[in-house]
Amino acid sequence: MKSRQRYQLRYRPILAVASVAGIVLTAAACTSSSTSSPASTSSTSATSSSTAASSAPVTISIDCAPPASEQPVQHKEWLEDIAIFEKANPNITINSVYNYPCESPPTFTAMLRAGTETNLFYTYFTDLPQVLTAGQAADITPYVNSTTVPNLDSIVPSSLAAVTAGKTLYGLPTSNYTQGLIYNRKLFSEAGLNPNDPPTTWAQVETDAKAIAKLGNGIEGWGDYSADNNGGWHFSSYIDALGGSMVNATTAPPTANFDNANGLAVLEALHTLRFTDNAMSATQGLGWGALQTQFAEGKLGMYIAAPDDIYNVIVPSDHGNLSDIGMGPLPSVTGTPAGSLSGGNDYAFAKTDTPAQIEAGIKWIDFEDLTPGDGQFNFTRQKADGFPVGFDEPDLFNGAVEAQVNQLRDASATINTSYYTAYVNANEPGDGEPLDAQAVYKSLDPTMLAVLTEPNANIPALLKQAAANVNDVLQFVAG
Repeated sequence: MKSRQRYQLRYRPILAVASVAGIVLTAAACTSSSTSSPASTSSTSATSSSTAASSAPVTISIDCAPPASEQPVQHKEWLEDIAIFEKANPNITINSVYNYPCESPPTFTAMLRAGTETNLFYTYFTDLPQVLTAGQAADITPYVNSTTVPNLDSIVPSSLAAVTAGKTLYGLPTSNYTQGLIYNRKLFSEAGLNPNDPPTTWAQVETDAKAIAKLGNGIEGWGDYSADNNGGWHFSSYIDALGGSMVNATTAPPTANFDNANGLAVLEALHTLRFTDNAMSATQGLGWGALQTQFAEGKLGMYIAAPDDIYNVIVPSDHGNLSDIGMGPLPSVTGTPAGSLSGGNDYAFAKTDTPAQIEAGIKWIDFEDLTPGDGQFNFTRQKADGFPVGFDEPDLFNGAVEAQVNQLRDASATINTSYYTAYVNANEPGDGEPLDAQAVYKSLDPTMLAVLTEPNANIPALLKQAAANVNDVLQFVAG
């Protein structure tokens, strides 16, 4: 679940989703997209992905537009892009729906139940089962090809797979991410640690977190979540880094796969940080947003996240100091993470969309999200507007298109890339997210909360109960 570089904000949703009983993500395919020539690697304009659509006027509504009050510069850029797009496509009118954060879980669920979503509506990669269960997504397969989306063949397969059920395409990806360790270089220096040598093992995390916590003045060495599905999300990423997986998808039904040495190692490490080392806050039950604010205020030494926490939240929204921030790989037992939880965002299309609205929506997404030099990849404008530029995400493309994006990004870079070398060099493979991810994450929140609030927590028993809860969730889910 990843935010777009300039104006989308990722956080973990609280999705009260019933088990997706009967959902089979190998649904029968509808008409497949055409297989025309390979995707173009040159920057396209707002008009380049036109179809044989009628020139009759069409209006499309799009949510997750940045409000002027919360995101003034992002709002400015959004309006600029709409003006460019509508000038190039005078028959298309964009109706922006301003909301922050992009996806409010109760509103999102209510919207799906009522069928009141916008023509293009923002979702996380993990939302597809819920959207399909609600029956609210349009099949856009016949409309998407290398003419309407010139860089289609260069989009990383995992991101396209996240909006695909069987052979049916329900949306287009707009961003993706993998996680790493975000750390405060200033606090590292003040604690006598080397800011160019972030910890890679849990043992090193413990040593560094204790040193930072000893600075006092409300400074904590390590932070973590245990609410709003965020605790389970982080637990899943720790498991990925140890080479494990949350769910064994090879069984029928799928089963929990974390009540083992990996799960025990993660929870024991966190419990030690909290109660033996006193390196974590006594205030727990934290959801998304709390750690970013604490970090920006210089009160937190380390936590795990993706780079967009820095360029979307810590710096522009929470006013943290960019020069104080570094990134390293996820902590693991060996120091070499086996992988990282990865995810992203997309726009799905409402079931009630007309063909003309689908075509217009695809054209907008291609311009705003999938074209080097335009929209979210207009790095020259981002630099001029004061955004941090240079983070290697979103990483939506392969091959020549990826190289083109990187060249444009490097030309406008404002960050000190050496501060992120350890994260980049780790090159952690993205493991995706587990089946029925939100329900799995929700099942682990109580476990994380207990480990971070109970000095005598029975960790094996907590793992056993969490696994039983996840197995209950997964019994109706197709592997």
